[in-house]
Amino acid sequence: MSRNIEIAPSVLPADFSRLGEELLDLEKVGVDRIHWDVMDGVFVPNISIGPDIIKSCRPHSSIHYEAHLMVARPDEMAPLYIDAGCETVMVHAEACTHLHRSLDNIQKLGARSGVVLNPHTPANVVTHLLEVTDHILVMTVNPGFGGQAYIPLTGKIAELKAMVDAGNHEIDIEVDGGISASTIAECAAAGANVFVSGSALFKYDDRAAGVAELKSLAEAARS
Repeated sequence: MSRNIEIAPSVLPADFSRLGEELLDLEKVGVDRIHWDVMDGVFVPNISIGPDIIKSCRPHSSIHYEAHLMVARPDEMAPLYIDAGCETVMVHAEACTHLHRSLDNIQKLGARSGVVLNPHTPANVVTHLLEVTDHILVMTVNPGFGGQAYIPLTGKIAELKAMVDAGNHEIDIEVDGGISASTIAECAAAGANVFVSGSALFKYDDRAAGVAELKSLAEAARS
């Protein structure tokens, strides 16, 4: 099953002194989602964005918000980010003691549920979760820092895509980490359809051209 190619920029490289303007600019240049990297200083070393920041931005933007919870207590945090206006909330398999319950609870709260797999976590972790999962995020860097070098995991992406297609599930497969013009095509060819591009996208002088180039490369690789 083929799903739309989407670009979901991480806002970590944004100028936080003018975050509202940055979000409006990203929406204007044609991105499909805003990817909020939430770090708690426990699951990963850094601390980033709390729900109040997202909630304050939500009324000024109509674009889809997704929260990537890199946190040690995702079950406590997920409702806060749903209340803040995130339509998709993603939790790490490595952080959830009862992952099926965590994903099911996110759906019951009215959001799309997502499971995140670190580079070392095998694809088969999601085998018995596909009925409660709307989104699978494959980390192609170890989480916690922006601007890291891409780890090629196309075999893992392809394995997940085969599992999703075999069950005829409507699940997005997203890739996060080192996604740029030089890496997006191989991820798209393997089966991913949503791409987090942070540092690479923010380096474009013309962000609209950057979004268009990334989409074009992904579409061409999939055709």
